[in-house]
Amino acid sequence: MFYKIKKDIEYIMENDPAARTKLEVFLLYPSIHARLAHMISHFLYKKNLLFLARLISQLARLISQIARFLTGIEIHPGATLGAGILIDHGMGVVIGETAELGDRITIYHGTTLGGTGKEKGKRHPTVGDNVVIGAGSKVLGNIKIGSNSKIGANSVVLDDVPEGATVVGIPGKVVKINK
Repeated sequence: MFYKIKKDIEYIMENDPAARTKLEVFLLYPSIHARLAHMISHFLYKKNLLFLARLISQLARLISQIARFLTGIEIHPGATLGAGILIDHGMGVVIGETAELGDRITIYHGTTLGGTGKEKGKRHPTVGDNVVIGAGSKVLGNIKIGSNSKIGANSVVLDDVPEGATVVGIPGKVVKINK
């Protein structure tokens, strides 16, 4: 847990010009607060104890809802997040239950990593390492976003994105691939 928070703070310091000190980031950034709450709720979510499963599930949801109220960021307890996550400005970010995020990812405000309907099982995106997801983007469904990719602001991504690609538009289209 502390390793991931340390990596998040380091990543924020490298990528947010407004970040002045590690202490400031730890105390004042909603990205860190949402991640801490998610780590606690994710731990509880993974504890599938027979008798206490419902109680623990409710507690995990409560922690998640409090974090959403305080930060404007909603991360489902079931989501899996790597190290070095920057949720810049935060407000309106939603990360669904079966979403999987790699390391060193920047997500801007108003972004949804969600599902497309009522399908069962894996229904949210898998995001590789070193990805930037622009403000207002909607990345929907059980799709893969390749490492080193960029999703342009307000894009709606419904299909897999290859590694190193830049995607823009509605629906999202690959406009560039860096090898």
